[in-house]
Amino acid sequence: MTTTLRPTGPLQREADGARSRSYEVCVNSRPVGTIEIATFPALSATAGTIRSLRIDEADRRRGRGTVAALAAEEVLRGWGCTQVLVSVPPEATAATRLATALGYTERSRNMLKELPEEPPALPAQVEGRPMTEAEFGRWLATAVETYARSWIDRGVPADEARAKSAAEHRKGLPDGLASPGTWLGVLVHDGVAVGHLFVGRREVRPGELGAYVYDVEVAEGQRGHGHGRSLMLLAERVALDAGLRLLGLHVFADNTPAVRLYESLGYGTTDVNSFKQLL
Repeated sequence: MTTTLRPTGPLQREADGARSRSYEVCVNSRPVGTIEIATFPALSATAGTIRSLRIDEADRRRGRGTVAALAAEEVLRGWGCTQVLVSVPPEATAATRLATALGYTERSRNMLKELPEEPPALPAQVEGRPMTEAEFGRWLATAVETYARSWIDRGVPADEARAKSAAEHRKGLPDGLASPGTWLGVLVHDGVAVGHLFVGRREVRPGELGAYVYDVEVAEGQRGHGHGRSLMLLAERVALDAGLRLLGLHVFADNTPAVRLYESLGYGTTDVNSFKQLL
């Protein structure tokens, strides 16, 4: 039997410059499922993604999904992509096994917490306050480079990573400290600034707005004293003060201390983001 991809419509051009196309997965010309692929210019000019893959129940466990995914990779390679990304909910065990079998490696996770009605208390002699303009200027310069470096270290070309970081910070903070729906603050312990926090409003679950932790960091020389936990508690207080009961974040999988902290605070993984280099 021959498994092929048959386009369901023309190639689409999206607002951000991405190309996308949907296909039927066919076995001897008989439709058995669907798949959608796209380029991913928000990450890199040579990144692509498999947005969705579904095989009909009656045709599962016969290798149809594997062949369809490999065929999709070939299409993306023809579009000039050198890496492919997939996002899989942890409960989708079959999709997780397929991604692993095809050589995808976890890069990061999206995590989410449903907040209690009452804000958590901060430790004694710890408080949060808004950033000053001077602090914001110093933070922004460092944040743009740090975020770019996090992608450079994971294989994204340096010029693309820096352009991505600069664009995302411009988009998220069009008016600096006065940008609507954002809170940039500092954690203070005994009068000393020990960390910073950037929280914004965005969709964190399909159709649901929440707060989102864009950046959180404990200052050099202040680590190992529980300030990371205090910063995350401060994020909960910021979210609840804005009337938001969901708090989301993104964390790289190799940042084990951060993953453990978020899990201990009650965050659950909503998507595992994995990648594969196309050779």
